[in-house]
Amino acid sequence: MGEKKYKRIVIKLSGEALAGEGGFGLDNEKISSVVDQLCDVHRQGIEIGIIVGGGNFWRGRQSENMDRTTADHMGMLATAINALALQDALEKRGVQTRVQTAITMTRVAEPYILRRAIRHFEKGRIVIFACGTGNPYFSTDTGAALRSAEVHADVLLLAKNIDGVYDSDPKTNKDAIKIKSIKYIDMIKMGLKAMDTTATSMCMENNIPVIVFSLNEKDSIVKAIAGESIGTLIHN
Repeated sequence: MGEKKYKRIVIKLSGEALAGEGGFGLDNEKISSVVDQLCDVHRQGIEIGIIVGGGNFWRGRQSENMDRTTADHMGMLATAINALALQDALEKRGVQTRVQTAITMTRVAEPYILRRAIRHFEKGRIVIFACGTGNPYFSTDTGAALRSAEVHADVLLLAKNIDGVYDSDPKTNKDAIKIKSIKYIDMIKMGLKAMDTTATSMCMENNIPVIVFSLNEKDSIVKAIAGESIGTLIHN
C-alpha cells in the first residue's frame, strides 16, 4: 500500500449491511466479507473505530404511534446486538476488539470512555461504538460524526447501500447524477440526504473529511482507505 494515507479512521456501517437478502437479522456471509476487509486494514497498522447502525433489527420510523424517545432507545439496543456480532467475528480472526456503549450495560460491554477508547487504539485494538450518542433524536450518522471528532479521526467512512451522493434520489429519479466531490455547505444547501444535517454540520465544523460509498462493491473499505477514487468525498 505504501505510505499510509490515514492513521486513525472511523467507519460507519449500516445495520442493513450485516443483514441477509430480506434486510433483517444477521447474515454470516455478509459479516464475514466486512470483517475480512476490516482485518486487512487493521494489518496495515491503521487504528479503527466502528459505528454500527441497527436498521436490520429496528428503525424508529417503523412505529408511527410509538413515543419517539422509546423507539430511538430500542434502535440503540439494536446497534448493541450488531456490535457484539462484529466483535465476535473479529476476535475469531485473532483481532482484539472492544465494544463501548453510550448506554451503560456493563455485563456485555464497556461504557463509552474517550480516554479508554484512545488507549485501546494505541494497543492495536479495534473499538466498536454502540448505541449511537446515547440520546434520542440523534441518528447513528451523528454518532459517527461525534465519535470521529472526539477521537480525532483522520476520516469518516460511511459504508451505505448506495455508491455515493447523488444530486437527487436515484430510487425515484433514473437521471440522478452521482457527485464525486462536494463541500459540506453545498450538501446542506442542496438538501442532500446521504447523511443527516446535524452530522454534516459537525463534520464541517471539525474539518473531518467523509467518504460515502457502497459496501456492496468488492473491497470497498480497502479501496477507500488506499485513497482510490470510490464513492463521494465530502469536505471543506
